[in-house]
Amino acid sequence: MFIIILIVIAIAVAGSCIKIVPQARAYVVEFLGAYKATWHTGIYFKIPFFERIARNVNLKEQVIDFPPQPVITKDNVTMQIDTVIFFQITDPKLYCYGVENPISAIENLTSTTLRNIIGDMELDETLTSRETINTKMGTSLDEATDPWGIKVNRVELKNIMPPAAIQESMEKQMKAERERREAILIAEGEKKSTILVAEGKKQSAILEAEAEKQAAILRAEAEKERKIREAEGQAEAIRKVQEATAQGIEMLKEAGADESVLTLKSFEALGKLAEGQATKIVVPTDIQGIAGLATTLKEVMSDK
Repeated sequence: MFIIILIVIAIAVAGSCIKIVPQARAYVVEFLGAYKATWHTGIYFKIPFFERIARNVNLKEQVIDFPPQPVITKDNVTMQIDTVIFFQITDPKLYCYGVENPISAIENLTSTTLRNIIGDMELDETLTSRETINTKMGTSLDEATDPWGIKVNRVELKNIMPPAAIQESMEKQMKAERERREAILIAEGEKKSTILVAEGKKQSAILEAEAEKQAAILRAEAEKERKIREAEGQAEAIRKVQEATAQGIEMLKEAGADESVLTLKSFEALGKLAEGQATKIVVPTDIQGIAGLATTLKEVMSDK
C-alpha cells in the first residue's frame, strides 16, 4: 500500500513538472534560486524540487493608462496631463531581474520625464505641440527602459487639462476668434457682391454704349444711302428734264416754229408757273421782251 502511494505521488510530481509554454509567453526558470533559462513556446520538463518557474512573462504589446499628473509650464501654469504608454517586453530575463516593479517604475519615469519636457514649454506651446511631446517622451522612455528588457513603442498624451480660469479664457478667445472669422467672411462676401454688381453695371453700360454706337452708325449709313438715292433721283430728274427740253427744242426746230409760236409757248410757261406753289411771280413789264427772247432762242437754235 505504501508503495502504491509513493508511485501515485511520483506520477503526480512528474506530471506537475511537465510544462507547456503557450504562444506569446515566456517562462523564466531558476535552478536553486539562480537564473537558469528562459523557456519560449513549446513543451519542457522541470526538475522537481530544484527548478522553479520564477515568472510567467507576457510578450504581447501592452497598454498602460496612467492617471493625470500635475505639471507646471514655463510660464507657471499648473495643469493636469494623463498619458498612455504602449510597451512590449523584449527580454524576459531583464524584465524579471532588472527592476523590482517595472510598471511602477515606468509610471514614475513617465511622470518625471513629462515634468521635464513641459517645464521648458509655455502654455500655448504645450497645447499645440502634442506630437512633439509624444516623440520626446517616447525617445526618453525607450532609452531608460532598455536595461529592464522593455521597449516603449509610443507615448500618447490622452488629456491636457489646464485650470478652469484658463479654460474659460480660452473658450472666450475661441469664441472671439470665431466671431472675427465670421465677420471677415461676411465682409468678404459683401465685397465680392459689390464688385460683381459694379462689374455687371460696367458691362451693361459698355454694351449699351456699343449698341448706341452701332445704332448711330447704322442710322448714319441709312441717311447716307437715302441722300445718295435722293441725289441720284434729282440728278436723274434733271437729266430727264434736260433731255425733254432738248427734245422740245429739237421738235420746235424741226417744225420751223415762228416768233408767234415761241411767244405763245412763253405764255404757256408763265401759266404753268402760276399754277405752282410759289407765292410771288415776277413778270417782265415788256411782254415783247419775251418774244424777243424767244426770237433770240430761235436764232441760237438756227445756228445749231
